[in-house]
Amino acid sequence: MRNAITLLFLSLLFHHTLLISGNDSIALDCGSTIDGPAKDGRNWTADTSSKFFLLDPTNASKIYSALKSPMSDTVPYRTARLSRSEFTYAFPVTLGSKFIRLHFFPSSYPDFTSSVDFFSVKANRYTLLSNFSSALYAQASGSDSFPREFCVNVEDGQMLNITFVPTPGVDAYAFVSGIEIVSMPTDLFYTEDIETAFKFVGSERISNLSRRTALELMHRIDVGGGSIEPPNDTGMFRSWNSDEEYLTIAKPGAYLSNLTIQFEYRDNRTRYAAPDTLYRTARSMGMDRVTNENYNLTWEFPVDSNFTYLVRLHFCEIQPLITTKGDRVFMIYIATQIAEAEADVIEWSGGNGIPVFKDYVVTIEPKGNQKLQNISIALHPRTDGTVYSDAILNGLEIFKLSSSSDNLAAPNHEIPQISPPTAATPIPKTTKSNGNKTPIGAIIGGAVSGFLVLSFLFFFIFRRRLKVKNSDSSDAPSWWGPFSVSSTKSAKTQGSTLPSDICRRFSLAEIKEATNNFDSVFIIGVGGFGNVYKGLINDGATTVAIKRLNPESQQGANEFKTEIEMLSQLRYLHLVSLIGYCYEDREMILVYDYMAQGTLRDHLYKTDNPPLSWNQRLEICIGAARGLQYLHSGAKNTIIHRDVKTTNILLDEKWVAKVSDFGLSKIGPSSMSKPHISTVVKGSFGYLDPEYYRFQRLTEKSDVYSFGVVLCEVLSARPPVNRSAVKTPASLAEWARQCYRKGIFDEIIDPYLQGEIAPDCLRKFAEVAVSCLRDNGVERPSMSDVVWGLEFALQLQETAIKHCRLPNEIDIDMEIPIKGTSVADSSDDMFSSGSELMIGSRLSGMTFTSSSGEQSFLNNNSEKVKSGAIFSEINNPTGR
Repeated sequence: MRNAITLLFLSLLFHHTLLISGNDSIALDCGSTIDGPAKDGRNWTADTSSKFFLLDPTNASKIYSALKSPMSDTVPYRTARLSRSEFTYAFPVTLGSKFIRLHFFPSSYPDFTSSVDFFSVKANRYTLLSNFSSALYAQASGSDSFPREFCVNVEDGQMLNITFVPTPGVDAYAFVSGIEIVSMPTDLFYTEDIETAFKFVGSERISNLSRRTALELMHRIDVGGGSIEPPNDTGMFRSWNSDEEYLTIAKPGAYLSNLTIQFEYRDNRTRYAAPDTLYRTARSMGMDRVTNENYNLTWEFPVDSNFTYLVRLHFCEIQPLITTKGDRVFMIYIATQIAEAEADVIEWSGGNGIPVFKDYVVTIEPKGNQKLQNISIALHPRTDGTVYSDAILNGLEIFKLSSSSDNLAAPNHEIPQISPPTAATPIPKTTKSNGNKTPIGAIIGGAVSGFLVLSFLFFFIFRRRLKVKNSDSSDAPSWWGPFSVSSTKSAKTQGSTLPSDICRRFSLAEIKEATNNFDSVFIIGVGGFGNVYKGLINDGATTVAIKRLNPESQQGANEFKTEIEMLSQLRYLHLVSLIGYCYEDREMILVYDYMAQGTLRDHLYKTDNPPLSWNQRLEICIGAARGLQYLHSGAKNTIIHRDVKTTNILLDEKWVAKVSDFGLSKIGPSSMSKPHISTVVKGSFGYLDPEYYRFQRLTEKSDVYSFGVVLCEVLSARPPVNRSAVKTPASLAEWARQCYRKGIFDEIIDPYLQGEIAPDCLRKFAEVAVSCLRDNGVERPSMSDVVWGLEFALQLQETAIKHCRLPNEIDIDMEIPIKGTSVADSSDDMFSSGSELMIGSRLSGMTFTSSSGEQSFLNNNSEKVKSGAIFSEINNPTGR
């Protein structure tokens, strides 16, 4: 009663302020005593000096700094407000629709180490979270800190009260690290106009969203682009993520990009719906009519069961020749049901370069005991009534809608069983792995005794996991337990096993049978680790590569353990797959997928293998770059390979490149305040990052430098160090840099490739390679940038081949565009903000023809190409 009276008084007190104040943009750093900027530059208000009211009837809430540092931005995750009793923040805000973002970092906090975080959160009448555990959510999502975002409508005269209530009956506490409240346009979601009504998927019914409905963000995706950070949004500080991990079918698929197009917006609702960046890129199905008509471009997104969802799809035609109704018509399926039978973006928007979005509502009915199900979004071209058999999507958002009881809360997500290894185990965010997850607990709700047992079990495991994960010492506690290479115990007595569905444990007898007792006839490689054997397992049905540790090798137990920890749960197309291991009778053996084509080095020099074509080399480089990109940004933690070289890039029977050998790998830095790892220098001579060598500071940019050497090696078919060189530097990297500065980069080309590389392709490849070799690590591109640059180079090569524009067929100046200028001093490369190097003028006069004879989107009718427009289409982005 006392709380209700207090809240009523505050509402009356601030009523006048609410009516005259402007749009709200609140960023409260809960638990903090000083204002401070986040990584993106946005300033956060200190909790203790803010103008916002804290209602804490028992005066039980406390502010503390986390005992562990978050891996992401330190603000607002370094501090929190915690309490074992209910507490409320009261915000005087203007009337209208608001984004609410609650930030959590489930770390250990003083005075709360013996308790567990289970609590509910309400915003005015809406239940946002119920019996929520941030620790369980972090485990399930694979993030150590995270926001939860909601949308609510605040009525005239109301304050926005956000209340945190610990789960009663147990020793639980509630906490929050940060709170954001941001106003949005009044009609962004809530409208009464029939033209903006949404469709109910699977029925003919349409409706508008009631202002009594609250929303929770499930996914916000930039399709075909990268992530978009909050400062680059339309003033509402939203984060947009890449679609890569949700894309399930894209064969071949294509990236679309138009970096200079000027957009026209029909109204403010569309103008603020998404940032320009989102509409500058897209994903389409590709250029082959026959292929497109036989598959669906498909994404899958995990959502909570037994809720209704608003799905917002963003579209904009950015390809210059898609200008007329009927140019591109396609079908849209949501949750396997037809949402649109004839989607035509031009018809919806009114023209090229005009963004538009469409809203759909779908209900995910309960399915057994499944707490999570997938919403699929699939696009398929119409086979009639369209010029191009293709589909396009620029972005999407998925929101959960509150129930009739104003509830948005779902049960806590199940998490994978906490099983070894833990020191470097990224938990995939993709829905594809859901089927392999084993629940560690259920939703806490019934008997108090059961709740206490489960809470204590999770708390113990989570605390131990944090301790291991934040330790950089090689003898830190880990799943390996008492592992020691000098031990005379058999591994069978160590008690350390890996789940059979992730990593198989072989007996020594099985390994000997697979290799005919390590017969030298089966040796297919020799490295620092020891011998690599070709073997047969599963009664001879499966060919594998078996790497056996040489006890005298300088690489030993730590590298063996590291490789298993890194690879046992990393599953990606361009990373070599670890099948299993053997640790028995002092033998340390790793079993991998067999790579039929061997190493990349085997096909470059000192070999009897025929030379690779330039297209093959480019595709191999792109595959390897994607593997490193996944390590740096696709897994939960940044993983630095530390030994990137051509002998650690393997090729399967289809010439797909896979990064291998993770014995020297390290988990990347976990704090923005220390963006490097201080460690002894390890790696391979000729590939070592000079900055790492000088200062013993390891970052992911060290891998980028090494990959730059690989690119030069691929182009020149020369080793990274040539001690017999007289007229050129012994270092391949230094020679490449010198040639680039002098404008004679073509001198390093493998003679076999002379006349095979398109000039534009060479220019782009040179930019990528030499940018990777910059002395200052912060000036080197990210691996995502490298992947983009190489894919663009491949596109330029394929375009030149289609139009007979190779240098031995036409007369084109081969001079590198940045002649006489050091690349380290130049801002005019592919990673600058300008687009002058993207050869838009050449593309505007080309005609692409697919294998089925279908004309693609660029032709000789240059009148339809907007002045200065840049258009690129990159095939096969997923490597499938």
